[in-house]
Amino acid sequence: MTRQRYYVVDAFASRLFTGNPAGVCPLDSWLSDETMQAIAAENNLSETAFFVPQGDAYRLRWFTPTTEVPLCGHATLASAYVVTTHLRPGLEGVRFETLSGALTVARHGELFELNLPLYMPKPVEAWPEELERGLAATPVEVLETVEDKNLYVLLDDEETVRSLDPDFALLADLHPRGTVITAPGRDVDFVSRYFVPSYGIPEDPVTGSIHAALTPYWSKRLAKPRLHARQLSRRGGELACTVDGERVRVGGRAVEYLEGTITVP
Repeated sequence: MTRQRYYVVDAFASRLFTGNPAGVCPLDSWLSDETMQAIAAENNLSETAFFVPQGDAYRLRWFTPTTEVPLCGHATLASAYVVTTHLRPGLEGVRFETLSGALTVARHGELFELNLPLYMPKPVEAWPEELERGLAATPVEVLETVEDKNLYVLLDDEETVRSLDPDFALLADLHPRGTVITAPGRDVDFVSRYFVPSYGIPEDPVTGSIHAALTPYWSKRLAKPRLHARQLSRRGGELACTVDGERVRVGGRAVEYLEGTITVP
């Protein structure tokens, strides 16, 4: 048995118990895939991030309680918080090598800004029956992205998004697709929620990665490159989103909840 450093950071949050909590395990060398998956399951957070040094950068991987995923925004932001606060204090930018290519996070005081690939969602002419039944709502429009396999569902207004009570068993049948619902916001540019029950996450509190698609969609619809977004989960979170050529910048704050060690076999 060995002891391993471990942190929990609330990402896209300006105070504790809001935003999206991510587990972060900085490693000197990789644990086995089975061990990392077991740690993520034990943590039972939407994502646990593991990274190892790779030159001046880090190799980063993300695990839900049930599987490894190719992209996760909030756990990347949380990992950058750990690097710039605990491992290399004062560092103003971090580069991560991931399954989705190189991701960078710039730190500007308390604000962290993710640089993500841009995913432009395309309209779906015929969507699965489970989608409409699972949401118990009639979509205005349904779109999809090849890169992250999500379905993006446009609804009428913010209140419809906020009050929706989905049937997670039906939405799980859409695997490997997750379901994003979105609408214009009242005091922000747009709002969203994200359901991924087949990955062990009924509703993700705040999701950086879906804004790689939501940002260009709403930027084109509203004819503005910079947007203020809010994810309407119970915990809630605020995101500053910008289209930057073929990339998307997603900014937010982070608050540390836990610093400690875990036992690893």
